Amino acid sequence: MERATVIVAIDGPSGTGKSSTSKAVAAQLGLSYLDTGAQYRAITWWMVTNGIDIEDPSAIAAVAGKPDIVSGTDPSAPAITVDGTDVAGPIRTQEVTSKVSAVSAVPEVRARITELQRSIAADAEHGIVVEGRDIGTTVLPDADLKIFLTASPEARAARRSGELKGSDVQATREALLKRDAADSSRKTSPLAKADDAVEVDTSDLTLQQVIECVVTLVEEKRAGK
Repeated sequence: MERATVIVAIDGPSGTGKSSTSKAVAAQLGLSYLDTGAQYRAITWWMVTNGIDIEDPSAIAAVAGKPDIVSGTDPSAPAITVDGTDVAGPIRTQEVTSKVSAVSAVPEVRARITELQRSIAADAEHGIVVEGRDIGTTVLPDADLKIFLTASPEARAARRSGELKGSDVQATREALLKRDAADSSRKTSPLAKADDAVEVDTSDLTLQQVIECVVTLVEEKRAGK
C-alpha cells in the first residue's frame, strides 16, 4: 500500500527534545528531516564570519540574500553547508548561539529562510519532519500534523546543560528563558503554538517516550488520510 505523504511540523523552545525527537521520528518512519534552527545558525555564522554588524538590522537585511545555504534532509546525517563549506560544527559555537536570536529577528532573514524551508518541504518525496519555532504558524501553516513540544524551564535546563557537558544548570536556565523571551516577542514569526497543534509536555518523559508519542500521532494521521 502506498503510504500518504505527510508533512509534520514540530515546534517548541530549545531544550524540549525537539531535535532528537524529530530526527528519530523521521528516521523511524522513512521521512526527510529539516532542522530549521540550523539554517538560522548558518546565516548567523555567515554574518559573523563576514564581519556584519549584528547590532544593525539594516546591515543584516542588506546581505540576507547573499549566503548560499544548503540543508541535507537525511535524519541520520543532517548536513548543512554555506557557500559550499560544511558548517555543521561551527554553527554550534557559543558565539553563534548568542547572536542567532538577533539575526533571526530581521524580517528579511526570516523571509529568505522561510522560502528555503518551504521549497525543501515541497520537494520531500515521502514527506518530512520540519522542526523549529514558527513552522506550524508561519512556515507550513497547512502541515498535516503540528506538534508543539514544551517542558518546564528546569527540565529544559537540565537537558541542555547535559548536552553542553559540565555547564551550569542555573546559567543555562537563564539563557534559555532569555532566548524564549526574544523568540516569543519578536515581531516577525514569533515562537508560538499553532491553534491546531497537539501539545506534548516532555518534562517527565524520557526521550524514547516522546519519540513513541510522536510516531503514534504521525501514524494515526497517515492512517486517517
